[in-house]
Amino acid sequence: MNQEIRQAIKAANLKQWQVAKACGVTEWTFIRWLRDELSEERRNAIFAAIESLSREGV
Repeated sequence: MNQEIRQAIKAANLKQWQVAKACGVTEWTFIRWLRDELSEERRNAIFAAIESLSREGV
């Protein structure tokens, strides 16, 4: 479940806490999000955060 998100985080050399922070939630909330199927809006926000962090070179 949500394997694409996990792979995108890994491919971008990021940590889950970094993406969580960019999404405005705690790491634990983010981890709970990844347990279940996400809404399209939330998925898009996460992928946008990953892309933004990648561009910043975090």
